[in-house]
Formats: sequence, structure tokens, C-alpha cells
Amino acid sequence: MKALNRRTVLAGAAALPALTLPFSARAQDAVSEEDLLVAGPLGDKILGDDNAPVTVVEYASMTCPHCGHFHRQTMAAFKEKFIDTGKVRFIFREFPLDASAFAVAMVARCAPADRFFDILDLYFTTQDTWLASQDRYNALLDLAKQAGFSKESFDACLANQALFEGLDEVKNRGSRKFGITGTPTFFINGTKAVGALSLEEMESYIQPQL
Repeated sequence: MKALNRRTVLAGAAALPALTLPFSARAQDAVSEEDLLVAGPLGDKILGDDNAPVTVVEYASMTCPHCGHFHRQTMAAFKEKFIDTGKVRFIFREFPLDASAFAVAMVARCAPADRFFDILDLYFTTQDTWLASQDRYNALLDLAKQAGFSKESFDACLANQALFEGLDEVKNRGSRKFGITGTPTFFINGTKAVGALSLEEMESYIQPQL
């Protein structure tokens, strides 16, 4: 597969992801934590204390409305209660479901490392607007400019074949190794939970591990 350009981003604009699942759908199966914590070729993006007793891994797509719901409605309170207090180490992994999701994931990776989660927040916060845009490319570009990109650096980022393939490998491994079929999918110390979990639902998984 080849990396993205304006044409491929626009081609993916009309289709919302077909693999997203209803809020709070649950899966009781668990995976090997040793396998789960092997980072992909691009490395992991992490918040929190490396020595936290609980590790939460989220696989998400930037065009997934349920992922957007979690990050808008739950993430801030989750971070304050569990990540900032040293109870949870949070790992975000990309599972892009279409060309636009790849584009946003690539922009976040092209930004300075300390801006990664700021970029995620920018695009998740405005997700309803750019998903609805008839000119998805320019909607994504305008947001990237707010984060310091120029049109030239934005296009160069989307054309980065190694970055595209790295993200694709993370997605494929998640599907192949961990049975991910929808987003968001969380692993809480290896236990799988699927859907836009509320703070209370996250706590029900985390508290017994503390």
C-alpha cells in the first residue's frame, strides 16, 4: 500500500468506519500482557508512570465517533483520576479505519513528540466538524496549520511511506494478534473491553487491580 495524498484523503471522506461498535460493548477475553506490551515499529505513545500498577492500552481510529466520544467525555476525568495519580500507565495505539484516520494519525506522529496528545485532542474535539466537511482534505489541513504545519509539511507528512507502513503494521498486528474488530478497544492489564467506556466502567476494570 502507498502512503496518502490529497486524492486518497478526499476519496475516504464520504465513508464513516464500518467497524465501530456500540458504546460499552464488552468482551471478557484476555490477551498475553507480554505480547500486548511489545511496541510497534514506530514506538508507543504513553502517558503516566512507567511503574503504575495498571496499564491501559487503547486502540482507536480518529474517524471513529465512539473513540471521539470517549476522548471528549471520559478522557480528561480518567487522566485526572488514574493517570495523573500514578495508578495507570496509558498507551494510545492507532487503528485507522480509513484514509482520513490514517491522515490524522500521521499528522500526530509528524508533530514534535511532546505535542502528540495535543494533536489527538485537537482532532477529537473537532471531530464532528471535519467528519462532516465536504472538503475533508482542507478541513484536516486547516487544523494541522493550527498545530504549526504548513501545507508543504502536511503534504510531506502524508507522503511518508515508512510512517504509513508503520501505522498499518500496528493496525494489522492488533487485528491479527489481539482480535481487534472495532474501535475503541481497550486492554486493562490484558483484559479486553470494547466500546466508549464511561469513567465508572473504566473504574470497574481498574479498581480490582489496585
